[in-house]
Amino acid sequence: MHQYLDFEKPIAELEGKIEELRHVSDGSGINIVEEVTRLNGKVERLLRQTYGRLTPWQKTQVARHPGRPHFADVAQGLLSDFMPLAGDRRFGEDRAMQGGLARFRGRSVVVIGHEKGADTEGRVRHNFGMARPEGYRKAQRLMRLAERFGLPVLTFVDTPGAYPGVDAEERGQAEAIARSIETGLALKVPIVATIVGEGGSGGAIALATADRVLMLEHAIYSVISPEGCASILWRAGTNAPDAAEALRLTAQDLEKLAVVDRVVPEPLGGAHRDPKAALDRLGDAIAEALAELAPLPPEDLVARRRAKFLAMGRKGLD
Repeated sequence: MHQYLDFEKPIAELEGKIEELRHVSDGSGINIVEEVTRLNGKVERLLRQTYGRLTPWQKTQVARHPGRPHFADVAQGLLSDFMPLAGDRRFGEDRAMQGGLARFRGRSVVVIGHEKGADTEGRVRHNFGMARPEGYRKAQRLMRLAERFGLPVLTFVDTPGAYPGVDAEERGQAEAIARSIETGLALKVPIVATIVGEGGSGGAIALATADRVLMLEHAIYSVISPEGCASILWRAGTNAPDAAEALRLTAQDLEKLAVVDRVVPEPLGGAHRDPKAALDRLGDAIAEALAELAPLPPEDLVARRRAKFLAMGRKGLD
């Protein structure tokens, strides 16, 4: 069953009426095709109006929708011959960080991504996509493996942030994230990153230090969550919508700031309404990015990537 967000209540009511009409027509001999067609048109218009003027806070809710594509969906929908690789060779396995070898449209690649989990059991198993140090050290290991064999790296970001627990801090969370960023900046193979849902803090940028950073239309990417920002600035979580506005965390804002390189359009009503179509569009964008990067010599890749991040944020501030 589709899960509706608070601001989607009018849409939910209309689609509920459509479902009721379909049940009424079952075996009753009543022809309700015209009415269903009319209501479907009304739903489409309402979706266009609603999603054409989402506030940053509403986009935050969309980015967190449990029906959005997860790493498991990416692996199934965009990749073939996916071979997961586990462990950081130092402490253990972190299920919040997934990765391995795969083929993307016939090209061998290394893939790395956060996995939040699709249901309650999965979210607990994957720690809600919040990786510990061993997750980031696994990401570094996979990046170095990609460089060793000359394979492009595809990363998929979807995390509220790195896990903030005491055990993670004891094992060097900040150092692990910093090393991941350092590894990404120095890697001599193409890196294409995608923000698919939430891109939270250093936990996100650890996988987004890339030659091309793509972002789904209704994803978010920020140094802190709106709730965290509100608790610091206003000392009240109720100010989260104000914080979302101030943080400029939407894909559209970040493209203007040159923090991301391309916004990938989502299907009408968000990626959660049609994950397959969303992944098809994302696949095309990734393929285009790889085609642009493939001819570049390793030294050029590294130099351009470093220059890109040094210049980040200067555009669009006027």
